[in-house]
Amino acid sequence: MSGIGEILKAIGDFGRFQKCLVLLSVIPCLSVAFHQFCQLFMVPYVPHHCDTSWIRAVGPNLTEEEQLNLTLPRGADGNFEQCSMFSPVDWDLDSILAYGLNHTEKCSSGWVYPTEQPPSLLTEFDLVCDRKDLNDIAQAIYMAGLLLGSMIFGPLSDRIGRRPVILISIFLQGLFGLGIAFVPHFYLYMAFRCVVGASVSGITMTILALATEWIGVSSRPKAVLTSHCCFAIGQMILAGLSYGIPNWRLLEIAGSAPIFAFFFCIGVLPESARWLVTKGRIEEAKKVLQKAAATNKRSLPPELLQQLKPEKEVKSGSFLDLFRKKNLQKVTLIMSCVWFVNSFVYYGLSLNVTNFGLDIYLTQLAFGAVEIPARVGCIFILQRFGRRKTQAVLLVLSGLVCLIITGIPEDQPVATTVLATIGKFAASASYSTSFVYAAELFPTVVRQTGVGLCSVSARVAGILAPLVRLLGQHHRAIPMAIFGSAPVLGGLLCVLLPETCGTDLADDTGDAPPPAQVSENATSSSQNGQVKGKGGGQDNESTKTTYF
Repeated sequence: MSGIGEILKAIGDFGRFQKCLVLLSVIPCLSVAFHQFCQLFMVPYVPHHCDTSWIRAVGPNLTEEEQLNLTLPRGADGNFEQCSMFSPVDWDLDSILAYGLNHTEKCSSGWVYPTEQPPSLLTEFDLVCDRKDLNDIAQAIYMAGLLLGSMIFGPLSDRIGRRPVILISIFLQGLFGLGIAFVPHFYLYMAFRCVVGASVSGITMTILALATEWIGVSSRPKAVLTSHCCFAIGQMILAGLSYGIPNWRLLEIAGSAPIFAFFFCIGVLPESARWLVTKGRIEEAKKVLQKAAATNKRSLPPELLQQLKPEKEVKSGSFLDLFRKKNLQKVTLIMSCVWFVNSFVYYGLSLNVTNFGLDIYLTQLAFGAVEIPARVGCIFILQRFGRRKTQAVLLVLSGLVCLIITGIPEDQPVATTVLATIGKFAASASYSTSFVYAAELFPTVVRQTGVGLCSVSARVAGILAPLVRLLGQHHRAIPMAIFGSAPVLGGLLCVLLPETCGTDLADDTGDAPPPAQVSENATSSSQNGQVKGKGGGQDNESTKTTYF
């Protein structure tokens, strides 16, 4: 074991220092959940019709009902059309009453909304009729920001350190999150959301990397489980927050401002000792290690600190290495597909919360609550049934639920919501499984590259998911049919992957993948990301940032 590894072992795998570090991730995780889904509550359906105040010039004494009867056509259901109006004419009121208006056109002077309706994105920026697609496009741009952030902040954290990137990301998220509440134009709103998405990606990647670099391999699943559960709790808090604050600008402020509380914890946020050592900053590493040992009430022998020397950074395999070996090529393609369809169905269900027919706030509360048992139960399911079966069954289940939803009539919202909640449970558990499975499938030298490629695939799916929802204007069942078919296909492809539960990890691309067998003592080896390398149970340093 390397010098830094021995020192971290002496400090303790999961002492008070590491627990405080995990606790620090709570506020960012709650904030991430808010930004991920807050837009769903900012665009509630509002009755609307074209602004036809032009007729007031010739009929100032008309009642509102008379004005609408004269200027708006009615649909087949007998209600006024929401996106069309009779073309204005230069007639007097008597001529209009005598002959009526026949020619229609799209709304040319904006729309009218109920005066008692609190401000929303829909009413302030007219996200109706021809502009309603901007809602899903804005969500896709936010997802694109997540992808952009992973490409920027990942390499940046390796260059300047974990702590600075966390602080930069949190500052950007708070600044642009608050800025969203004051934007005058929707296109500026989308640009700010993109920056927030990038900062969210920087926070989630870097703060988990920092935690896993301090926490022992046996305790890393606890840290990841905590962050996943905090994300689920954040979704539940969002439901209550949006119910209590219907004004979208005030809601944005309420969800963005708390992140600044993190800056009160700057003094206790450490830098990664591993990163400091790889950069040759030995004295700084010694100070932070001594602080960690003191917090954990452990003593560090001076001779152990003296052994601390600069280490060479482990050079990961290249992107091309993933496709040079036939067996590794298969793993790469299938796992990229698995991550894609998993993200696809997860966001397909999550972003459709407004279309299931029941109260949006209760549905969001259920969607958040169901993720907690899904994440926790995943640990035991993985050990009982292995990685491959668990991944395949959960993906197929989430897909079948979506396909069943396509056949449920619109007047059965309870059945639709119950099925969607089951699908969210399966998709969430599958998400946690895919993190563990991918990290165990890729050999050590290309593990970061392989999991990184899978992550990019998932981000692309997140971008496409809100755009697929646009197909619902042709038929309401089309989006769910697509969201359901993809994970079923991905689940079937999992059958071609090897089992990794209870097996040692491959170290290089020349090693064969783990055999498709589960050893009898599987429960004592790999548990939800707790893995042992081939060197007698050593903490595999090259896997430190890729497990979750």
